[in-house]
Amino acid sequence: MAKKVRLVNIRNNFGCKNRLFLPYSTNFRILALSKTNLIMNTYSIGIDIGGTNTDIGLVRDDGRCLAKKNLPTNKYYDASIYVSDIYSQIKYLMAENGVEAIDGIGIAAPAGNYYTGCIENATNLNFKGIVDLAAAFRSHIDVPVVVSNDANAAAYGELVYGGAKGMKNFITFTLGTGVGSGIVVDGKLVHGKTGGAGELGHAILIPEGRPCGCGRKGCLETYTSATGIRRTALEMIEGTPDYVGALSMVPPEELTSKMVGDAAKYGDALAIRVFEKTGYWLGIALANAVAFSGPEAIFLMGGPVKAGEVLMKPVRESFKKHLCFVYDGSVDVRVSELPDNDAAILGAAALSKA
Repeated sequence: MAKKVRLVNIRNNFGCKNRLFLPYSTNFRILALSKTNLIMNTYSIGIDIGGTNTDIGLVRDDGRCLAKKNLPTNKYYDASIYVSDIYSQIKYLMAENGVEAIDGIGIAAPAGNYYTGCIENATNLNFKGIVDLAAAFRSHIDVPVVVSNDANAAAYGELVYGGAKGMKNFITFTLGTGVGSGIVVDGKLVHGKTGGAGELGHAILIPEGRPCGCGRKGCLETYTSATGIRRTALEMIEGTPDYVGALSMVPPEELTSKMVGDAAKYGDALAIRVFEKTGYWLGIALANAVAFSGPEAIFLMGGPVKAGEVLMKPVRESFKKHLCFVYDGSVDVRVSELPDNDAAILGAAALSKA
């Protein structure tokens, strides 16, 4: 005799209904446990440490940042107090969202070392020397804690939650105050011997060029970061005495790369030239990067990328011009698919899945 079955509707992690046919004889307690297991979400904590602020987010396994808290990094001089206060915020986020357990904590930090779990001699933090962040957090909560720099976190974020899902080989470039990058080869982030591999922002673009904060001259970030874009604009304004566009009315000390981007989008000729030059330089760097890792895509993110095609068009043109012919048609240059407001936290949270 055929067994009678009953139809049970459940929802998966993305809110979609799934149907199960279960025997009427199924023990209710077992059924309840089965349903719990099938619809259970997992969570992680992403922590993005900046010189001014620290953002803490509770992230669900589908990439949704459920809630965030913020602490002023620059108010802390004692790392143990700093970690303790972050942990208090983690407990608050979990309690407020009914989350009883997390899978891990990912931390994107200045001078963060993936191998040691430490911040090592960060220049923009008040607590100096070597700070063992991973051990400090594990003294509060027994979960995996992964530390890396913000550029590597961005690459993991793209891999786990963004446009690089399913990819095995790609590179991310983050354009901000500087230029950071993360390199994924055969599905693994490249850390190198010391944990500091992939600093393509400090590859020399123009020998004996602009001074860089690293002590050398001509690094990529001195030309294609937000700071570099501002500098290029100031140089062009100074070299164009008859320029009377929107940027000429801004005091030099107040000029920002966003102002230059906005002016370019509204058709300001000098601002457009700034982004054409920036895109030309960046395209060269991307073409060079392809030669050593053979990615299927390069993702760009950060404030200057928000200028849109004003930047992306010259980047792609320069990239195509300078790319070695053996890679023709094999590499896409794309904008990151991580949401702007949560990109840093999602990147940090993704580290916990490394």
